[in-house]
Parts: sequence; structure tokens; C-alpha cells
Amino acid sequence: MTASLQVAISGIGLRPETDADLPFLQALYASAREREMALLTHWSAEEKAAFLASQFAAQRSYYRQHYPNASYDIIESNGEAIGRLYIADMPELLNLMDITLLPSARNSGLGTDLVRSLQARAEQEAKIVLLHVEEDNPARRLYDRLGFAEVGEITFYKRMHWVPSGLEEASARLAAEAARQS
Repeated sequence: MTASLQVAISGIGLRPETDADLPFLQALYASAREREMALLTHWSAEEKAAFLASQFAAQRSYYRQHYPNASYDIIESNGEAIGRLYIADMPELLNLMDITLLPSARNSGLGTDLVRSLQARAEQEAKIVLLHVEEDNPARRLYDRLGFAEVGEITFYKRMHWVPSGLEEASARLAAEAARQS
């Protein structure tokens, strides 16, 4: 397992997730898709719950199959779980696989602080930060504001990266690779 992100935000901590966190993680996943589920007016609450459970299980399985050594952390505020942060540490980059906060923790600056902490780590380790985000995801504005650039598209996700100074050559290589995958 790769090292967790070091966070210097008052009252905020990260800890590795465990199986005991599964109910929280399922609820967190569902909260991130509330806007989408609200559009499915012809689905019953039971159908929506079944769909979300299956999608959560599929995502969890995919992440662990393709990123077995990633850090899968719970974000805590004063000891209470408020989100998740998944990072895969790779040779030239840090892949921000997922950052999700409970609705009550969103728009508080915490996401900004966490991504900036990841950028600081990337700067220290001379690595690029890579992520994928849906075009209409409100977090897209955050990534734009923090200097991430779009470098391609994979299905309905925008591929974005942030490059510390001095890594322009590696950035060009990743952009070319992304173009081939698009």
C-alpha cells in the first residue's frame, strides 16, 4: 500500500479504510449521485438503492483490481468520517482516483486544502497529479482553479493533470499518451 497523504489541516485526518467502513462508504457514494438519482423519477426508491449498491460494488472492485497498492483512506473531521480519498502512487505521477465528501463537508474549502496538499506532495516528489472528472461535476471548477489542465477524454470523463515546474517533458509524454487513448 502506498503512503497516505500527509494533511496539515486542523481537525482533519486520514486513516486507511476498513471493512467496517462499508456502510459509510455506500452512503457516501449514494450522496455523490443524489443529483443524478433525482432525475430518475420513474424508478422506485428500492430500484435506486439496488442500482447504487451495484454501482458502488462495481467501482470498489474495479479500483482494487486495477490499483491494488493505492491508498484507500477515510477523511475524518475530529474523528468523524466525512469522506474518502483514494490515491495511486505511480512512477511518474500521483493518480487522484477519488475524492468524495459528505454534502455537509462540501463547499467548505476542505477539498481545496486536500488537493493542495496532494499538489505539495507531488512537487516534493517531482510527480504529476492525474485525475478524471465528469464535465458537469462541480469539482471540475475546483480543478480548473487549482491549475489542472485537460489532457484528454476517456468515455465521459475528462482527463486532467497538474504539473509541477520542471516536469514539462513528462507532461508532454502523458498528454501524448492520453491523446492516443481518446
